Amino acid sequence: MDLAFSPEERAFRDEVRTFIAQQLPDDIRRKVQAGDSLDKDDHVRWHRILYARGWAAPNWPKDYGGPGWTVVQKHIFDEEIAYGWALRMLPFGLQMVAPVIMEFGNDAQRARYLPTILSGEEFWCQGYSEPGAGSDLASLQTRAERSGDTYLINGTKTWITAAQWADWIFVLARTDPQAKKQEGISFILVDMRSPGVTVRPIQTIDGGREINEVHLENVEVPLSNRVGDEGAGWTYAKFLLEHERTGTAGIAGCRQMLASLREVVRNAAPDHRLDERMALVEIELEALAFTELRTLAAESAGKRPGPESSILKIRGTEIQQALTELALDALGPYADDHAAKKYFNFRKTSIYAGSNEIQKNIIAKRILKL
Repeated sequence: MDLAFSPEERAFRDEVRTFIAQQLPDDIRRKVQAGDSLDKDDHVRWHRILYARGWAAPNWPKDYGGPGWTVVQKHIFDEEIAYGWALRMLPFGLQMVAPVIMEFGNDAQRARYLPTILSGEEFWCQGYSEPGAGSDLASLQTRAERSGDTYLINGTKTWITAAQWADWIFVLARTDPQAKKQEGISFILVDMRSPGVTVRPIQTIDGGREINEVHLENVEVPLSNRVGDEGAGWTYAKFLLEHERTGTAGIAGCRQMLASLREVVRNAAPDHRLDERMALVEIELEALAFTELRTLAAESAGKRPGPESSILKIRGTEIQQALTELALDALGPYADDHAAKKYFNFRKTSIYAGSNEIQKNIIAKRILKL
């Protein structure tokens, strides 16, 4: 797609590529290349480097500290991050809770939280899923009961990525247990250092420990930490998920995975069936890239991500899984531990951010009107 770029866009691409080559710490690049686990310090260091350059929040409006990039510039930046073996920024603060605070928060909340999210001073995690409420999120049981000028929160959140590092968690909690399932839910910001918050790690199938259970026992939270109206949390949650699902397509990362796979195949015995499967994935990936560009263009025109983000989520995660499966098939008996771990880890992509089955229901109802 490089030929479609204007001279100014190609110059921007070269600027980003040079910046990553010069500024990305070598130890972080090696970790990403090898597929090794990253720690909080890796994320903090890279975040601060991007923040100093003004590039920490590519999708933020300029008024809030974003770079004011065009759709194509954002696309180029994502590609160069992947091709340069840079780590992707954790999305929970920058891409999830920040847009909710911008859209539905008050001036005091924007002044308090957005600067520290942008600078990387405070890390966030997402408190949505529960042991009995995953894809059926409206069945959540975490309660937030008013007590004077505070909420008293009790409940358990699960599959919480990066909770072991987080300073804050945004929580969906039921503030009106008598209301219908989608009603009576509020969106509340909780300090992870509050008494009564307990984080317990969960080991994933690939041996990783990136996800956790978060237990909230009589956690006191000021009413001022509720974003927007009480009982309107379901609306805000859907808004956030549209942003999250747009980001899960992972197109730039898929392109990098495909390039790495070609290197593997180049040194292996000819396999026409494997070549055919790779070509099919590449075609699907390019089609998805144009779909993402249309979605980003609509966002830039002031339209929020809608049910179209479900299409990006479904196809993006299916392509990611296909690529990890192709890598195992290409390596065959020579597949190393890393390839196997990556394959198993990517089984989760079609489940998180709302399972792909749920996304198909959203498309059927909101796009096809079935």
